Amino acid sequence: MMALLILGMILWVGAHYFRRLMPEQRAALGNKGKGVIAVAIVASLVLIIIGYRGAAFINVWYPPSFLTHINNLLMVLAFWVYGSSAAKGAKAWPAYKTRHPQLMAVKIWAVAHLLVNGDLASIILFGGMLAWAVGSVILINKAEPGWTPPPAAGKATYIRLAVITLVMVILTIAIHTLLGVSPVS
Repeated sequence: MMALLILGMILWVGAHYFRRLMPEQRAALGNKGKGVIAVAIVASLVLIIIGYRGAAFINVWYPPSFLTHINNLLMVLAFWVYGSSAAKGAKAWPAYKTRHPQLMAVKIWAVAHLLVNGDLASIILFGGMLAWAVGSVILINKAEPGWTPPPAAGKATYIRLAVITLVMVILTIAIHTLLGVSPVS
């Protein structure tokens, strides 16, 4: 099953980097290329999930229990950062300060999970996603060096973002609990 996880990660990275690394080939696909990339991303997620869930547990390190609390705080931050980019026009912090808040959220999510998962499959999954997000930022910044920060959002956007973040945290706790993993212990 570890091979499926690795294959899924390779497909995920390849599908996302295709446009940046092979722009002429991507352009030649035209609009149908969007469908091809979407199918590749869905297939990569299926492979990643099956591979991760089925991988043998090979412990690499034993995370101390206090890291669970740091993970949980980082996950709240990851939801906030990801959501900060969602508003049209003016953005909430940090989306008006950083060019890639969604990729920043993926990096926070990955680091948070690396702190509490010491097995090989987790290191491959979360380390791979961290590397993908870092590489994505580098590729995007190289291809598109100019960036104009958006204006800062008002109070209403922050209130909506706080509610959405809270809902996402509750949903995540529920999903993890249903999967037999206690994220708050």
